[in-house]
Amino acid sequence: MAAVRVLQGPFTVDEYYRLAERGILHHDDRVELIHGEVVQMTPIGARHAGRVNYLNQTLVELVGHEGVVAVQDPVTLEPRSQPQPDLLVARRRPEFYGQTLPPPADVLLLIEVADSSVDYDRDVKVPLYARAGIPEVWLCDLPGDGLEVYREPTAEGYRDVRRLGRGDTVTALRLPAVSLAVADVLG
Repeated sequence: MAAVRVLQGPFTVDEYYRLAERGILHHDDRVELIHGEVVQMTPIGARHAGRVNYLNQTLVELVGHEGVVAVQDPVTLEPRSQPQPDLLVARRRPEFYGQTLPPPADVLLLIEVADSSVDYDRDVKVPLYARAGIPEVWLCDLPGDGLEVYREPTAEGYRDVRRLGRGDTVTALRLPAVSLAVADVLG
């Protein structure tokens, strides 16, 4: 599914927040800032929500005090892009990112769960994550029944891209305690 532009920019992250302060955007709007454009996020269906809930609970248990698990919180990648990934694990900070959002350098693992947005997540968001230096991204392709693992970010994309199936296991590079059966990730 292609992104639906809600507001034509380009906007910076600061201007994006001013749109909210002025009441143009609201807290419950399902939008994110991508390449300076405010785009509509796809609705969350039951299968998507179930996978995010499962992964959230599992990551919190496995990560423990080694990191902070965030669900659908924004991450600022560049001055004109602030997507809201489904999950991310960031380095632990005493204030739990209450003063600032996790910068890309603090993100240890980022997960996108895709039901109707697989192409958009793969073609638009994953390259943004690579350019920002996010070390590892998992794309849960629910319709395709597979898990895409992206590692070794460069400005051109990820050098190491693997597609795993239900019989495989995935272990996060920077979080070795996070080792899951792909069948469990996909549900």
